[in-house]
Amino acid sequence: MKEIRITDIEGIRIGQAEDAAAGSGCTVVICENGASAGMDIRGGGPASRESGLLDPLASTKMIHAVVLSGGSAFGLDASSGVLRYLEEHDIGYDVGVTRVPLVCQSALFDLTVGNLRVRPDRDMGYRACEAAEQGNYRDGNYGAGTGATVGKFKGMDYCMKSGIGSYAVQVGEFKIGAIAAVNALGDIYDPHTGQQIAGLLNEDRNGFLSSAELMCEKADVVENRFVENTTLGIIITNGTFDKAGMTRIAGMTHNGYARCIRPVHTSADGDTIYALSTGAVSADIDMTGTLAADVMSEAILRAVNSAESAYGYPARRDLGF
Repeated sequence: MKEIRITDIEGIRIGQAEDAAAGSGCTVVICENGASAGMDIRGGGPASRESGLLDPLASTKMIHAVVLSGGSAFGLDASSGVLRYLEEHDIGYDVGVTRVPLVCQSALFDLTVGNLRVRPDRDMGYRACEAAEQGNYRDGNYGAGTGATVGKFKGMDYCMKSGIGSYAVQVGEFKIGAIAAVNALGDIYDPHTGQQIAGLLNEDRNGFLSSAELMCEKADVVENRFVENTTLGIIITNGTFDKAGMTRIAGMTHNGYARCIRPVHTSADGDTIYALSTGAVSADIDMTGTLAADVMSEAILRAVNSAESAYGYPARRDLGF
């Protein structure tokens, strides 16, 4: 097994656009020839578009793009620009008079980070597709990771800057990779060492607190819990699987979330994973799901380690502890 770039997986193009000053952006994965896709949502507060297409019982066999964005529900407008771009480039289902692209999207909450009134929109979605022509994907404070933060159990005053990350591997002809926009309520842990590497800062901002331990100090019901969260992920493989298989793989990938994020899948998160099959390499589904969790864990670590301090929130690279 060897490490490769996420863009080395055939059948996709990835583009990003952002407004750095406003603190939001979007990331688009385009599958020109379509991709078999599944989805698994385990957070209690998702913002998504066209999720029903990925139900294994739905008749649609392929989709043409997945969009991850900031902007909460407002950011779902970015898909409109992706639809326009794909139609202009003759990508989608042929319905006679045009081609209808099938685009799924999920959004994370970053409205308190920069400018509340500037969100991913139709124009930004279109620009992300144009950027995919040159392949401008980068880890860090880009695309959907522009306004991402982690460790928000006590609010924004003690959280840290996160971003978007990717990781991919190859086994023979088989390739699999992950993209993660990490905007969790909880803290981030390195599964290799068990050490907390990002998240909730203490009062002096010179060390960490444990969000999970604080949450479990009392059993009182919490109304209107802080909901500025959500980790969004995409698994991409050249393995050949149908929609039901990709749905199972998306579910297994959540093990990668659980290894790195504590607490995870809370009612205040919209944790979502898409899984895309873009190739024709035969692969075992259990091996694929196991590797999917592994590459997702590494993508989450990349998102935290590549982030830069911004908007008053420190990144891991700038911490002195």
